[in-house]
Amino acid sequence: MHFDRKVAWSRAQGWLAAVLVLVGLAVAGAPARAASFQPLEIVTKNGVQVFSVEMATTEEEKQTGLMYRKELADGKGMLFDFNPEQEVSMWMKNTYVSLDMIFIRADGRILRIAENTEPLSTKIISSRGPARAVLEVVAGTAQKYGIRVGDRVGHPLFGNK
Repeated sequence: MHFDRKVAWSRAQGWLAAVLVLVGLAVAGAPARAASFQPLEIVTKNGVQVFSVEMATTEEEKQTGLMYRKELADGKGMLFDFNPEQEVSMWMKNTYVSLDMIFIRADGRILRIAENTEPLSTKIISSRGPARAVLEVVAGTAQKYGIRVGDRVGHPLFGNK
């Protein structure tokens, strides 16, 4: 039996290319995750609360949000940028973790807080007015830290950080 290195190398390259294509397809089919983490502050009458937030800026990131996640740590969240300021509607479809949704005006003031949202629900949750962004944090966060409508959010999105 004769061993031809060129034939073996060619076959190995073909298999490697096939494996890379399959890995690429698997990654493409995985739920999207926002890639960028940034600090965000909320100034309450009880003090300043600091969060580490994932940014959802692309359409895919905004559509996926926190779907399919089984947990969300205290102090973490996702900030959705809906520039320009507009009426915003959210839902909890495919979202397993109950959330507090904090709707924020373009000036960085909190417009509305939807507390303890129902996991997996398709019920529409409206901003009830023009919002620039929505901050999603684990349910109970607003109550725990005394976050209220009118409190100021500090982040570059609102031109104040």
